Amino acid sequence: MVSAPSLSPATVAKPDLISVEQAKAMDLARMTDLFKAHLNPGQLHFMKLLGFHKIKIERAEGMFYIDQNGRKILDFFGGFGSLAFGHNHPRILEARKKFQEEKRQEIAIAFMSQYAAALAHNIAKCSPGDLDMVFLGSSGSEAMEAAVKLAERAAGPKRPKIVYAENSFHGKTKGVLGITDGQLYRADFKMADNTVRIPFADIEAVERLFRSDPEVGVIVLETIQGGAGIIQAPAEYWQKLRALCDQYGVLWVADEVQCGYGRSGRFYAFEHYGVIPDVTALAKSLGAGKAAVGAMIARREVYMKAYGTPKTAMIHAMATFGGMGEACVTSIEGLNVLYDEGLIDNAAVTGDYLLQRLRALREKYPKIIKDVRGKGFMIGLEFHDFSQTLPMVLRPIVSVLDDKLKGSLSGFVGALLLRDYDVLVAFTEYNRNVIRLEPPLICQREHVDRFVDAFDSLLSRGIVSIVKDFVKSQVR
Repeated sequence: MVSAPSLSPATVAKPDLISVEQAKAMDLARMTDLFKAHLNPGQLHFMKLLGFHKIKIERAEGMFYIDQNGRKILDFFGGFGSLAFGHNHPRILEARKKFQEEKRQEIAIAFMSQYAAALAHNIAKCSPGDLDMVFLGSSGSEAMEAAVKLAERAAGPKRPKIVYAENSFHGKTKGVLGITDGQLYRADFKMADNTVRIPFADIEAVERLFRSDPEVGVIVLETIQGGAGIIQAPAEYWQKLRALCDQYGVLWVADEVQCGYGRSGRFYAFEHYGVIPDVTALAKSLGAGKAAVGAMIARREVYMKAYGTPKTAMIHAMATFGGMGEACVTSIEGLNVLYDEGLIDNAAVTGDYLLQRLRALREKYPKIIKDVRGKGFMIGLEFHDFSQTLPMVLRPIVSVLDDKLKGSLSGFVGALLLRDYDVLVAFTEYNRNVIRLEPPLICQREHVDRFVDAFDSLLSRGIVSIVKDFVKSQVR
């Protein structure tokens, strides 16, 4: 009989690791060195252009980031829609703290999880019609991968083609990259060969395709295109789309990762149009700003067709980190807060106030602001091409550079709003002339007024002064 020691002797040397406290105390110079060495040196170039590299965020609360100097930065970026409750909502923190203190289970693989089951129930209750079968994951890309896989399988091998829209964004993972219409992200990867691209919001193009190609089985669309610059289709488009899908037996997947979860003033943006897709997806704020949670939600009939037997049930079952205990508890509490605090209604009402104030600025600065559009707290603010914002005498000279200068004015404005007014905004992937505004759903009129007043003050300097001020910021 040989008895093993209770613990093996320590023979592996500990590497030179950074502790949690050392990470918290890290200065900007060290942060920059590590970002360049281990994360994304190319991205650092753009952070420096915008002045973001000068800021170390120490904490965040409600509508604000607080930096190393105690400066409060108003967050109208909102993590691309992932911060519905703002930063560190007390109810969310308390739910997570209690979960930890009671040492409840995390990984939901071997046993059923009461937390995953409860979250799936809550998502189904928030979803209209028979959207009641839920897959839990960790990101929007994962949720959309699950949605497209399920729809393709339910459509069947005789209808393998998947339709997507121009200027779409559905994620960067390999599967949904094939229906993401961005050359920057596609790069030189080999895409799936069963996809068809059509213009967004062109119902005639949809009808022609459905009529002419019986192999089309799935159409995937963002209800509001985020990366394209906050682009919407009219109600008639969605109603006709639903009718065409029913007529031709095509499954409609609605990507609500960014526009869902109350951001548009309804839980799902498609609810504005009185229609229900066959499959949809949520993420971003589903994790309540403290956890990485994504979900696919499907009509029971569609789900059962794809995975409804013991033989097929495990084809796309939850991954290791799908339905983790604390993440689910965070999401459960988040959904309750969403309704208890009336945040969907607030997105509709205060979002409309934000749109009204921005449209007044468009009237005030018609040579700078081309368009203001959106719904709820998902708003795009589009500038004219750079040459059109300049004095008449300079326009012919600069117009030849408009394509190369696309996005420059958005960058100048974003950088100066942060530097001079302590306001953070976002940008869009495809139309670089657009500033994207997705503040937390807790945003109040006072925050709207502060943002719009700052934006007004900046634009009142005039384009030439804005350019000069930005250039000065780069040489300091």
